[in-house]
Amino acid sequence: MENVIEQIHEAALEELKAASDIDALTALTVKYMGRKGRITLYLRNISTLPPEIRPRAGQQANRIKEELSRLIEEARTGIERNLAESDVGIDVSAPGRPRNCGSLHPITQVTWEICDIFTRLGFSIAEGPEVEKDYYNFEALNFPKDHPARDMQDTFFVSDDIVLRTHTSPMQARVMEKHEPPLRIIAPGKVYRCDSDITHTPMFHQVEGLLVDENTSFGELKGTLTTFVHQLFDERISLRFRPSFFPFTEPSAEVDILCVMCRGEGCRICSGSGWLEVLGSGMVHPNVLENVGYDTSRFRGFAFGIGVERVAMLKYQIDDIRKYFENDVRFLRQF
Repeated sequence: MENVIEQIHEAALEELKAASDIDALTALTVKYMGRKGRITLYLRNISTLPPEIRPRAGQQANRIKEELSRLIEEARTGIERNLAESDVGIDVSAPGRPRNCGSLHPITQVTWEICDIFTRLGFSIAEGPEVEKDYYNFEALNFPKDHPARDMQDTFFVSDDIVLRTHTSPMQARVMEKHEPPLRIIAPGKVYRCDSDITHTPMFHQVEGLLVDENTSFGELKGTLTTFVHQLFDERISLRFRPSFFPFTEPSAEVDILCVMCRGEGCRICSGSGWLEVLGSGMVHPNVLENVGYDTSRFRGFAFGIGVERVAMLKYQIDDIRKYFENDVRFLRQF
């Protein structure tokens, strides 16, 4: 067996001397060190040797394998260097060829801009799983098993207790379980619902916001969201808060902004109303705080959820949400 490995070694070195290109080196690597290579098969058969010579045979084979790997890599580096040095005939006076440079997707750009605004307001960023437990997606947020508000969510169920998260709100419970107040977090990420048309897709992006502290008020929520909207769009954009319902906030409000297209005069985008809905918000429901062990007599909080695609459509005046996901370079290069 020892003579066999030496013969394999000598044969490999001879073939290495004759290898003149990258393809030949690749073939040599496979022939000797691939899954069915000669050295690989030799190592597999060492167990058939007498016990007293197995260690020496294994050490010798591994040494030869390491040496051959090193020599092949050195040969590969030399061939590549020679190819680069022989690439002559470049006309340095010719004009350069422009390269097509990629750019961030508009959804990524808007997500980063939203996160940047809130981090400047003192919020930290939290991330969590997209395949979520029913408990965090619903029950911890005041959606009991038989709660009719579950019908508001067109949910993808993986199993009875596992879902694709329908919102980034589960991060409220996950973060509050691990941290004592005061806390300020935003949770950007993908969410999933069974819905698809020109304004909805089965997968979309949200940014969840949560603040919990002593003496937190609805006025603080309004001030935070007003600052956010003014920084994302401009200070001429007015806001209005309409009463609404979400199981995990009470009171709850939908937030509308003055139409960015017509500035309130009425157009096709805002259906003539002069207003556009951009996010949902409200004061964190006491049941949600109690589910994570917070003292509701001492702490209160507010939460909000922003649909990134919706905001990006308004910011960039995009009329069909499906354009985000069609990968049309003519559309994407505009951003």
